[in-house]
Amino acid sequence: MAEVYTVKVEEGTVEIDGKPSLGPVYRCIYAKDGLLELPSDLESPWDFFRDTVKRNPSNPMLGWRQKTDSKVVGPYVWLTYEEVYDAAIQMGSAMRSLGLNPGDRCGIYGSNCPEWIIAMEACNSCAVTYVPLYDTLGPSAVEFIINHAEVSIAFVQEKKISSILSCLDRCSSNLKTIVSFGNVSTTQKKEAEEHDASCFSWGEFLQLGSMDWDLPTKKKTDICTIMYTSGTTGEPKGVIIKNEAFMAEVLSIDHILMLTDRVAGENDVYFSFLPLAHVYDQIMETYCIHKGSSIGFWQGDVRFLIEDVQTLKPTIFCGVPRVFDRICSGINSKVSSGGALQSTLFHYAYNYKLRYLEKGLPQHKAAPLFDRLVFDKTKQALGGRVRILLSGAAPLPRHVEEFLRITSGSTLSQGYGLTESCAGCFTAIGDVFSMIGTVGIPMTTIEARLESVPEMGYDALSSEARGEICLRGITLFSGYHKRQDLTEEVMVDGWFHTGDIGEWQPNGAMKIIDRKKNIFKLSQGEYIAVESIENKYLQCPLITSIWVYGNSFESFLVAVVVPERKALEDWALEHNLTDNFEHLCANLKARKYIMDELNSTALKHQLRGFELLKAVHLETIPFDIERDLITPTFKLKRPQMLKYYKNHIDQLYKEAKV
Repeated sequence: MAEVYTVKVEEGTVEIDGKPSLGPVYRCIYAKDGLLELPSDLESPWDFFRDTVKRNPSNPMLGWRQKTDSKVVGPYVWLTYEEVYDAAIQMGSAMRSLGLNPGDRCGIYGSNCPEWIIAMEACNSCAVTYVPLYDTLGPSAVEFIINHAEVSIAFVQEKKISSILSCLDRCSSNLKTIVSFGNVSTTQKKEAEEHDASCFSWGEFLQLGSMDWDLPTKKKTDICTIMYTSGTTGEPKGVIIKNEAFMAEVLSIDHILMLTDRVAGENDVYFSFLPLAHVYDQIMETYCIHKGSSIGFWQGDVRFLIEDVQTLKPTIFCGVPRVFDRICSGINSKVSSGGALQSTLFHYAYNYKLRYLEKGLPQHKAAPLFDRLVFDKTKQALGGRVRILLSGAAPLPRHVEEFLRITSGSTLSQGYGLTESCAGCFTAIGDVFSMIGTVGIPMTTIEARLESVPEMGYDALSSEARGEICLRGITLFSGYHKRQDLTEEVMVDGWFHTGDIGEWQPNGAMKIIDRKKNIFKLSQGEYIAVESIENKYLQCPLITSIWVYGNSFESFLVAVVVPERKALEDWALEHNLTDNFEHLCANLKARKYIMDELNSTALKHQLRGFELLKAVHLETIPFDIERDLITPTFKLKRPQMLKYYKNHIDQLYKEAKV
């Protein structure tokens, strides 16, 4: 009998008065006697930082690579915990000297670097709410957030100053102070003054503060941050996260690691490259600060990401599926270029270790000999010292997860969370192989249940319980800023409705199988759960992205597809076509070839007749943030896709009816 990792704490209820039926309430076994609570002596994330500085002031805290004049990048240089603390205290004092009070709002705008964390801790020191400004959401979103959150001061990366100044005339009633992460020019200062604002360099602003001032008292119920999520429709929503939710999430990570792996410590090193504007990385970096670990930043250029990792040699690595996929491809191409003998040995070792992991052996005991002989080389892809791998933000393909669990020399946990749940609310246990392909079990601060979605055929009370994932617990957000209407849509009777469809597994883990919102009806009344369908089409090796569309006045589906360039060019060679990629994408035969292959993939995955594609448009450029087609976490923005591709869609419907 396989071990079960959740316990039922409340029975389900049947459908009443048109309200959908509810599945039982579950907790993870590590919280079976009660959810993790926040110790009474903790009031703010500032307490984590202050306590670590007392414990180990001289430990390296924040590291980055400096570029020399010849553009050569040097080794990592470090600021100690004490140096960062002194800078944060002085920055906090400077903010107070300008009249900022507890609860006022401060923007932070830029990519990951030491100044980002110093600005965040300066806000924590004086109980100011910090508001990350996304550099991936474009200038109009930055302007919207500044005005919506009433941001009065912003810490801004040097190269982003001009884009802040360009929207200042529309934000000047709120934004009065701009502080650069680096320098500012005289022209920039003048431009700010024309809009009644001041612009400071980092050094100048630091001089306004002192080390000797009384920090204000902080409370668990203070708002720590308002974090705007990109949203797949409409304007960004400001997610309110209070100190207690933020701290409870950090302690929950520690709790799970203590019980199932090994907690972070002073010798651990974290690699910071996922955007600090998102809750996932912010929570992880705060966890590292709480434990006294070191945080090393990437250079901010994806071309040098692997080089940065190999220089830093981190022990904790958080990634997203795209990055992990790239790492796997790199390892695979090295293995295949190493000759037949090396390749044979690798695959033998791989299958050997996989067998023992499937039998339930932990990572370090499944194949210790092959770990030394074979996988010691593959783990160098991430610097050779990684012991904890975490993946979030999107589903990790099963083959990538299996590959990393075998070759990385590390435990791997796939998690699931939202900004509204303050990052991870489910996590797989790194050393439990049966959780592969799932997002694991609820964190120790949260309870979860499924709610039936009858129109999609999901029943939370059936033996294969499926439905919308609903959450309750201390790490949930406290509503959307100035949007009570949206808050009431998702918070019902104390339960947060995530919009994601999950399925409980026999071992108590959760599997995400669909998305509730992305559902539409075809003219014959059939419901289409579009994300689920797209995920099946994506398993066709000839494509890299797909957007499936169905008009409710039509009886069939069409799609915009980004083909895999090499696969299409190989097909062209076989058919003696010499067209370039752009012309190939417009070629009717090429379009039919891709569509036939997609439909054959669909049939393999048991898609129904009305879920097959009747016409496809081949797009040469991957869907991107610049055209506002995807969110920063690579989710499709469906209304924007429709607007952008409207003419193509109309054409596809015409073609398909001929």
